Amino acid sequence: MDLIDRVRDIARNHFEGAGSSHRWDHTQRVYRLAIHLSKQEGANREIVGLAALLHDIGRTEEDRSRGKTCHAEKGADMALKILSDEGLEQDKIDQIIHCIAAHRFRDNKQPETPEAKVLFDADKLDSIGAVGIGRAFLFAGEVGAKLHDKEVDPEKSIPYSEEDTAYREYLVKLRYIKGRMLTGSGLELAKERHRFMDDFFERLNREMDGEI
Repeated sequence: MDLIDRVRDIARNHFEGAGSSHRWDHTQRVYRLAIHLSKQEGANREIVGLAALLHDIGRTEEDRSRGKTCHAEKGADMALKILSDEGLEQDKIDQIIHCIAAHRFRDNKQPETPEAKVLFDADKLDSIGAVGIGRAFLFAGEVGAKLHDKEVDPEKSIPYSEEDTAYREYLVKLRYIKGRMLTGSGLELAKERHRFMDDFFERLNREMDGEI
């Protein structure tokens, strides 16, 4: 079994208690997107692949703390031990840890390498479009949020509460993702997903008002 397969098996075990919106299937999609983008951007596929498999292994800890623990920081610490135990070269470990630590949207850490930028974009692409909408509603269900409130004030509403709807996530984060893409190939994919998402939430607002 090669390193990628060993790390894949290790990573999968960290998602048993994860919420539906961040389970192993999310990591698998991000991995596929990251490998695709790495080919387009000339990034190191080994670094990208390992970082993609490990990028969310700290997510369960963040969910348990209801957002107080940063899953990127926690995941980077966990990945360091995993990769060290696997005997990976320190230079590669450092590159992978940077990718993981810098992949979060709501963070001040900036992806500085081609590999980190690829992971950032791959992770964000899975947050928009049809899959992104589905994940936003899954997360809203996990925290007990209502279906919709088109009057929600994202600045005054409370995360991890009944106000933390999919539409609030769209207002706070999802509508800005296209403008935050770091690679050319990622941006091209984001444009279509963004259009689909905008149309969906516009229609949702109309339907909730009773429009036919």
